[in-house]
Amino acid sequence: MIYRGTARNLARMAKLLRAGEVVGVPTETVYGLAADALNARACGKIFRAKGRPSSDPLIVHVLGWRDVEEIAETNEAAKGLAERFWPGPLTFVLRKKAAVPDVVTAGRPSVAVRAPSHPLLRKLLRLAGRPLAAPSANPFGYVSPTTAAHVQRGLGRRVRHILDGGPSRIGLESTIVDLRDPRRPRLLRPGRITREEIEGVLGVRLVRAAKVLGRGRAGRLAPGRFARHYSPHTPVVPHARMSGKLAARSGEAEAWLFLARPDAPRGRNIFWLDPRGDLRGAGRRLFSMLRKLDEGGFRKIHVELAEGPGLAEAINDRIKRAGSRNTQSLAESRDARPS
Repeated sequence: MIYRGTARNLARMAKLLRAGEVVGVPTETVYGLAADALNARACGKIFRAKGRPSSDPLIVHVLGWRDVEEIAETNEAAKGLAERFWPGPLTFVLRKKAAVPDVVTAGRPSVAVRAPSHPLLRKLLRLAGRPLAAPSANPFGYVSPTTAAHVQRGLGRRVRHILDGGPSRIGLESTIVDLRDPRRPRLLRPGRITREEIEGVLGVRLVRAAKVLGRGRAGRLAPGRFARHYSPHTPVVPHARMSGKLAARSGEAEAWLFLARPDAPRGRNIFWLDPRGDLRGAGRRLFSMLRKLDEGGFRKIHVELAEGPGLAEAINDRIKRAGSRNTQSLAESRDARPS
């Protein structure tokens, strides 16, 4: 059931979370599936609902820096970034404290943590009185949800309570930075907070993380790093540049998704993310458009990659993972789920 963000419903959701239940929640990035991050049994329900492998860790959501100090070993680099970008779409990987269950961290001695900015989720965190683990609220590997209706359609009866906070403002998952060694910070996942912005605060270059090639069972350092992820059922084909005229002549069996409105005749198979190609607008609509085209009966979805630094890195990361063919079946990934 989808609940409006009233005071009564927020109190009800907080009570459910304290009792060890899972709740679909809005964030400024994408919708999450939340549980008490310090309750291993509750967090296990997240993995089972999503069909998520136990090797993929969860992000812990907190109100602010004081909460981080309760669950992780902090440092000045993380504190400086938190002062600049929190609350917001930036996640740190830090060495964890004993309070965090191993199921949350894929058995690793580190934890991913961020302070979200969505007002309803922040109210829920205050009412629940504990940190919340919350990966994206979708079947594992599928396109991330950016509305409450996406959550309901994707997870169905596996999630009985969904808090509606409207469409996600950003539409892309948070940036993740490994700060276990602040002298060698690593960008693990690009997002709205860009590489250049982070480097400007830290005063050092971010080390480029090694590529992840498949769905191995060893615990990963951070979520969202499988080679194939954020992926619709329809095959996705990324392109550095696309021709509107070619798309118009290709027939209607294949969809063409441009960054900006193409200079070409309109067709039932031609779509765009933002009329002017604004990357913030494109990022906000990417997942919802992939869902729409996945339900449109097309044989393939051609998607135009973004150009340049900054937010283009995050948009292209999602498009390339959606189009990766280096994958196992969803059934195989479920073999690794926690018991």
